[in-house]
Amino acid sequence: MILFFGDVNSKVYAVQATSEFSNETEKKLTWLFGNQPKVNTASLDAFFVGPRKAMITPWSTNAVEITQNMGIEGIIRIEEFNASHEDFNDFDPMISEKYNGLGQDSFTINIEPEPILEIEDIADYNQKEGLALSDEEIEYLNDVSKKIGRKLTDSEVFGFSQVNSEHCRHKIFNGIFVIDGEEKPTSLFNLIKETSKQNPNNIVSAYKDNVAFIKGPKVEQFAPKRADIPDYYQSEYFESVISLKAETHNFPTTVEPFNGAATGSGGEIRDRLAGGKGALPLAGTAVYMTSYSRLEENRPWEQDMTERKWLYQTPMDILIKASNGASDFGNKFGQPLICGSVLTFEHEEQARKLGFDKVIMQAGGIGYAKSEQALKDIPKKGDKIIILGGENYRIGMGGAAVSSADTGEFSTGIELNAVQRSNPEMQKRAANAIRGMVESEENLIVSIHDHGAGGHLICLSELVEDTGGKIDLDKLPVGDPTLSNKEIIGNESQERMGLVIAEDHLNILNKIADRERSPLYSVGEVTGDHRFTFESESKGDKPMDLAIEDMFGSSPKTVMTDATIERNYAEVSYNAKNFQKYLEQVLQLEAVACKDWLTNKVDRCVGGKVAKQQCVGPLQLPLNNVGVIALDFKGKEGVATSIGHSPISGLIDPVAGSRNSITEALTNIIWAPLKDGLKSISLSANWMWPCKNEGEDARLYEAVKAVSDFAINLGINIPTGKDSLSMKQKYPHEEVIAPGTVVISAGAHCNDVTKVVEPLLKPNKGAIYYINISEDNYKLGGSSFAQILNKIGNEVPSVKNVSYTKKVFNTLQYLIKKDKIVAGHDVASGGLITTLLELCFANTNIGADIELTSLKENDSIKVLFAENSGIVFQAIDES
Repeated sequence: MILFFGDVNSKVYAVQATSEFSNETEKKLTWLFGNQPKVNTASLDAFFVGPRKAMITPWSTNAVEITQNMGIEGIIRIEEFNASHEDFNDFDPMISEKYNGLGQDSFTINIEPEPILEIEDIADYNQKEGLALSDEEIEYLNDVSKKIGRKLTDSEVFGFSQVNSEHCRHKIFNGIFVIDGEEKPTSLFNLIKETSKQNPNNIVSAYKDNVAFIKGPKVEQFAPKRADIPDYYQSEYFESVISLKAETHNFPTTVEPFNGAATGSGGEIRDRLAGGKGALPLAGTAVYMTSYSRLEENRPWEQDMTERKWLYQTPMDILIKASNGASDFGNKFGQPLICGSVLTFEHEEQARKLGFDKVIMQAGGIGYAKSEQALKDIPKKGDKIIILGGENYRIGMGGAAVSSADTGEFSTGIELNAVQRSNPEMQKRAANAIRGMVESEENLIVSIHDHGAGGHLICLSELVEDTGGKIDLDKLPVGDPTLSNKEIIGNESQERMGLVIAEDHLNILNKIADRERSPLYSVGEVTGDHRFTFESESKGDKPMDLAIEDMFGSSPKTVMTDATIERNYAEVSYNAKNFQKYLEQVLQLEAVACKDWLTNKVDRCVGGKVAKQQCVGPLQLPLNNVGVIALDFKGKEGVATSIGHSPISGLIDPVAGSRNSITEALTNIIWAPLKDGLKSISLSANWMWPCKNEGEDARLYEAVKAVSDFAINLGINIPTGKDSLSMKQKYPHEEVIAPGTVVISAGAHCNDVTKVVEPLLKPNKGAIYYINISEDNYKLGGSSFAQILNKIGNEVPSVKNVSYTKKVFNTLQYLIKKDKIVAGHDVASGGLITTLLELCFANTNIGADIELTSLKENDSIKVLFAENSGIVFQAIDES
């Protein structure tokens, strides 16, 4: 039955319960809902907007638990509904719907759990379910079926598609590239891994986890002596490792921005939590790229390409809702967001439409672990398989596979079915339980993995990949009784962690989880038979029973065949007399303009360890491009992080785009004193590319090789990264290709968090200097200036001299450590003029006299708006 509380003219709370409430219970609920009384009718005859029937909200999950803690039993679901009217349509149809009245069937879902299906035609099933299996993989599965002597179940085919999706298995990055008829000597993945082989530097773990670890300093832990009982806090020192991770959530954010970005942020946090035997997150980063926002009508660069009939959300909606979602998750989880970036772009030329219609949403972060816990152990037969966190709902079904395809390729129903929901409170509880194990004298976790793409299928199978395991379906927590077996094991309900622990140690974990109010389920055990099985002990249902080797597949390597296409974009033409107009327009681009609409809604200091966040100066403007966080509460040791990207310059020259992206990350992180200078840095490279489009695979290979070569020559490494290689949005009569993009996230050990240089000039503290790190001529191709003229350009600056880049970086590091640099900023979006202005913006009483004659460039537009990699700094005048 459903009972209603509240005001039918504004907001009502629908409470689903197993029986009528007593007077005492009604009083408790009235108080809980802010003194909103019970509505004494079984139905409400009015229009309301509320959550979709099939999606129990995280708010409901937490609200029901609150009632349980109040001693109220029998409540199944609580949802909020806002009064509306018949013509009202201003709501997000991805997560809400409009109801013409509320009644006893408002939560009724007429779905019976589907039985286990034996798949007769795998190719047909692949198409109907949008599994994105290739012809070779379909043939492989048919062979597996013949080998084991039976038809594969729907769960097995679905599970294979998730485990072996491009999203999870990186088939293109591990594949063979044939460009212009010539097979390339190595894979993209090997090119990236070569950086760690050539420059191992401080790497502790690379490509063994969903996170990289580099050697950190000795730091102080301040934590309870024991986590399983109330105990005194104590201090003790340990050798640390620093974690670095970045993850994209492009498809879910395109379809439903708030939850897509929120679960992207949450998933990246879980990746860091699952490093080694458990690790702890410290701070987050975020990157958003969309097509033009069309914020105002008087911005001519936004009018050149016709606005599309957007598939799901407008770019404006995505920018607002996605940043709201990522901010909301971090704020509720308790992780500060201390660094980020935003870019908008679209362009039509040569019968090609370019734009971030399929958006980029990257969540990244830094953290730490204890060095002795940085590597996982191998599970042993009899070890218990545990799930920490929430229940199973019909959430994100097939997200891994659908994310591996172009948005718009499948039916809206399939893509909508992959939408996820976020529950940061639940994730915080699970994280606290893991923290308790990590901070204990002995961490008893054997191995740990996050739940994300593919749900239990991927998380639990990867936990037992070396051994085999059996999962009891009856023990998996189910929040929606209509779920089929396939949906139970494959849904992507997010806020969960899977781990393996010895049976003798389970009691300690149980106590810690109970104290943190984190649900814990012992769902299976390690078998040692190299099979992966889901079976209901009570019913005998067995939706999945495969040999590990069959599940993870041995289908043929992906072969990418392409030809190089030279694209000559129109040159940038301008009139120097329009300088003032150009400057005003450049400063309006989202990539250049003030980001306070992003930073003002996100917690930038929670946790008590943030040493440097985005905002600077008396006006607290978000101008810092390096984030720094301390590793403990007393010392000066910490972690610095920054971001770099240059996708529009990469359209002209992918090699230049790759070099510019890395150099931007370096010129952003340079202002934090790093223990070993440049060699302290490790990078994450996240690739977003429209593969399988003419000329794009050739450009991708060029770009990846350039990143690898440049990093190797700089003496640094790339121990982590991710790829999202279906960056195209399909419309009924057109398609829009996203510019191939690599987002570089840099992380490093900062050995004095008190000496970070800020982008704010100081009066009478010394001269201002400019260094053109690129050592290239001033060129306007790929610049923000070109964007406002609806051009891409044909000449783009690159970084010419690796040795010079290293020399500049390490020299500045030396001067920062010697307290010789009082202010500094990178040159990137908006060019030199933007850098100089930003160095003055954060204080109303600051200005600067600048003399550019020594740069020996007669064209003032080029020298001021070109985005040649460089830095501007103010140094103490020794005289």
